[in-house]
Amino acid sequence: MPPLDSSNILGLIAGNGRFPFLLLDAARAHNLTVVVAAIKEETDPEIDARAAADPNIHVHWLSLGELSKLIETFQREGVTRATMAGQVRHKQIFSSIRPDWRLAKLLLNLSSRNTDMLLGAIAKVLADEGIELVSSTHYLEPLLAKPGVLTQRPPDEEELKDIAYGRTVARAIAAYDLGQTVVIAAQACVAVEAMEGTDATIARAGTLLAGTSEPTTLRRHLTVVKVAKPNQDMRFDVPVIGVQTIDTMRNAGATCLALEAGKTLLFDQQAIIAAANAANITITAE
Repeated sequence: MPPLDSSNILGLIAGNGRFPFLLLDAARAHNLTVVVAAIKEETDPEIDARAAADPNIHVHWLSLGELSKLIETFQREGVTRATMAGQVRHKQIFSSIRPDWRLAKLLLNLSSRNTDMLLGAIAKVLADEGIELVSSTHYLEPLLAKPGVLTQRPPDEEELKDIAYGRTVARAIAAYDLGQTVVIAAQACVAVEAMEGTDATIARAGTLLAGTSEPTTLRRHLTVVKVAKPNQDMRFDVPVIGVQTIDTMRNAGATCLALEAGKTLLFDQQAIIAAANAANITITAE
């Protein structure tokens, strides 16, 4: 059997959620053979069914700490370009992960273990082994948020004030790689994202505000502001919004979602906008 043309092969490091499947569909639409490194602790097992139905999808399962196995798998399959898609929960890095010798060496040499530092170091190791890590949005540009108001209802005057304040706060914390989301009420910061992720941050804000005793200066509506990091590396940790985020906002009492245009992926945009309109939630991007 002749070797595969590496220019027609894409490696996919798959985390959790629907992101890996969207990227998989986009890559196959470009007639690429996709070699999936499925993370045992994160990837949806449905990926196996996709591979069973398509001979141009090759799935290999590995644990989060098996960096050497990842490299060996990609090299064996002829992968010279790869992308990351799907979240790897930050807490996994500090819990049951058992790093192999290569990852252990990498971790020991890091000055800090934030997302950018860790994934940037992994990208360098891959590059040293002849595997270029490319942007996860390369095949998904139509899913990036466009500038403007995306829903029927535009932000009201109070929401615009919360957006302006929230963007200032969110960009400041994003610069420290702490998170990319803040939740604001009456120009006060109710919750800041850390390792728990966007939806958990929104839910926590809803709980905090619901628990405030009367009288309170905070109005009962929350504004969610999500930004990219300064100098966002689009190869990893790209801001993502899905329908679940809108459901979480509705349950938390959030009425406004502000995004960064051109740097935030909207999964199933029509469903997101329909859900937001139904809940009278406004979505805006700039």
